[in-house]
Amino acid sequence: MDWFRDHLWETWLGVAVVLGVLEMFSLDLILIMLALGALVGMTAALLGVPVILQVLLAAAAALAALTLARPSIARRMHGGPELSLGHGKLVGQRGVVTEVITADSAGRIKLAGEIWSAVPLDETVTIEPGEPVEVIEIRGATAVVYPIATPGF
Repeated sequence: MDWFRDHLWETWLGVAVVLGVLEMFSLDLILIMLALGALVGMTAALLGVPVILQVLLAAAAALAALTLARPSIARRMHGGPELSLGHGKLVGQRGVVTEVITADSAGRIKLAGEIWSAVPLDETVTIEPGEPVEVIEIRGATAVVYPIATPGF
């Protein structure tokens, strides 16, 4: 035990390194926050602070890092942009009617540079060519659309 007392900063550094290496296996950002606390303990040991205060400072720093820094870092690392793939990315986009769309017969729209078959969301509506529409849903290879009101002058 005398060696630890004589080499406190090295002990804190060793603990920080071990925790840092273990974090590489867990990747949950908890052990690295504890390692940061150990580095605070090492700094306190280098400044000649009593051992009990070193432990309290290390614990306070680790707790602060866990509660303040970890949540936002974890959100950034494990989160990411919402990716809309395939047909899902077309929902919410606007297109232009190229063939009349009625409840009885599917028409056609130009959407994202492609021609799609389309049916109206509201079955009582007829949408004429040239009118802008918004894609509400994709069902198979057919877009379910709703006309966008254009301001009349």
